[in-house]
Amino acid sequence: RDIALATAGTYTLDEQHTAVIVRVSHIGYSQSVFRFDRAKGSLTWDPAAIEKSKLSASVETASIMTNVKGFAEELAGDNFLKSKAFPEATFVSTSFRAVYKTRGKVEGQFTLMGKTRPVTFDVELGGAGKGLEGKPRIGVHAVATINPQDYGLPALFTDPIQIQIDTEFERNP
Repeated sequence: RDIALATAGTYTLDEQHTAVIVRVSHIGYSQSVFRFDRAKGSLTWDPAAIEKSKLSASVETASIMTNVKGFAEELAGDNFLKSKAFPEATFVSTSFRAVYKTRGKVEGQFTLMGKTRPVTFDVELGGAGKGLEGKPRIGVHAVATINPQDYGLPALFTDPIQIQIDTEFERNP
């Protein structure tokens, strides 16, 4: 977990080592947890000037998964995420800010179902260094919340939705 091992460069999100999880209130009784299985992104990291770093990422909204049989298809459909009309949810950073040695905030624009709003992710370094193939890697854990009404989700979504991302980025050659 040494930030010094997160070397400068352009990185690509490793889809095989990425989990995009959303936690949604289930009518006030519990939290339903959904996972998006297809994500992509790029990170331009500059440890000497963190504020100059850039991130762009997206998830395929139709890749949503749930343990409730048949519900993922319904969530991807026209009553919820409208995946055919809006196949991706995207995040593009506008600023990086260090808070502590291994923690920071990444502010940016989050777009879901054609609506774009500012969102701030609290980010924590999971680890950095040479991966199994010897290529530099950075692992992060990031959490943000969104107001579902800001994005046109049905009125039954009244509580904030938490987005949690655990991912690794591999530096490009």
